[in-house]
Amino acid sequence: MNLFDTISNDIKDAMLKKEKIRLEALRGAKKEFLEAKTAKGAEGELSDETAVKILQKMIKQRKDSASIYAEQNRPELAEKELAETAVLESYLPKQMSPEDLEKAVSEIIAQTGASSPKDMGKVMGVATKTLAGKTEGRLISEMVKRLLNGEQ
Repeated sequence: MNLFDTISNDIKDAMLKKEKIRLEALRGAKKEFLEAKTAKGAEGELSDETAVKILQKMIKQRKDSASIYAEQNRPELAEKELAETAVLESYLPKQMSPEDLEKAVSEIIAQTGASSPKDMGKVMGVATKTLAGKTEGRLISEMVKRLLNGEQ
């Protein structure tokens, strides 16, 4: 069963169990999936890879919103955003540990022959494709910077 079907079934489950936050988060995800399926050039299909990218984007948006709400002293809204984030994160593939990320980025640096911070673009191009869905782009960028600067 693909991610779209899993979320559709879980919406029904959340309705039956009256789980308001979970239902809202899943409905939002399904809405984004449907828009992606019907977008120009999508041919009515949604791959799990695309679905994961959509979920990651939604999670980032919710985290950003939560931090803004926290800054504006609106903890109830921040908590809601973080609760929805947790629901959406449960549908992502297992995320890489920092050690695994460091090892993977080190291998990519060796493959590309990068040796200085000037080569960051070359490494990031390969790393973001290779590690897509396994970790956040921000974490990849930080690790690449750290390793290219010779920090441990």
